[in-house]
Amino acid sequence: MQILLVEDDLPLATGLQSILCKHGYVVNHVENGKDCLHAINTQPPNFVILDLGLPDMDGLTVLKHIRHKIASLPVLLLTARDSISDKVAGLDSGADDYLAKPFEINELLARLRVFERRISKVESTLITVGDVSLDTASYEVRLKGVLQELSRKEFLLLKNLMINTGKVLTRNTLQSQLYSWGEEVASNALEVHIHHLRKKLGSDFIKTIRGVGYKLQKSP
Repeated sequence: MQILLVEDDLPLATGLQSILCKHGYVVNHVENGKDCLHAINTQPPNFVILDLGLPDMDGLTVLKHIRHKIASLPVLLLTARDSISDKVAGLDSGADDYLAKPFEINELLARLRVFERRISKVESTLITVGDVSLDTASYEVRLKGVLQELSRKEFLLLKNLMINTGKVLTRNTLQSQLYSWGEEVASNALEVHIHHLRKKLGSDFIKTIRGVGYKLQKSP
């Protein structure tokens, strides 16, 4: 899942980006509202984490522009404004959730998992396709109950395929979910990850749709 983090506090943004990446998210960061809106217009993320106190425009103004562009895009407000009236204003402006600073990272992760379940229509943190199960909370993957060792990129790739079981995901779509802006990507990186997953989970688990991308078949 790709997150757009809109935060002008660079130490906080850097720390959040590092932690969220370790927990299976691809995070792109911008420091102001203008860059946020440009990013959403050019490459919409799966979620937005939006600070209200931005240097160029108020976060609620940014939120209203986001809602005008993509009404269904999940937005979590992350801010030091923690009064009831501030929370009400944020939610009434279209925010899906609100987290006041300072916060516990585990609470933020739990709220992001709620977003994931909502957009993927998965009812729990456990996703199962055939003999393969993936837990988005424990970051564990099992084949017929046996724990499998996956790299971070392999886990990210598998999670996106399993969340979208039955759908064909293009190469560009999958790469956007694996790599953040500016991250160096080898031309065959995606194919290498697919190869490794097939070795661990079965050669027929991931289907190649020639000239288009990859998909997982729904269980009969």
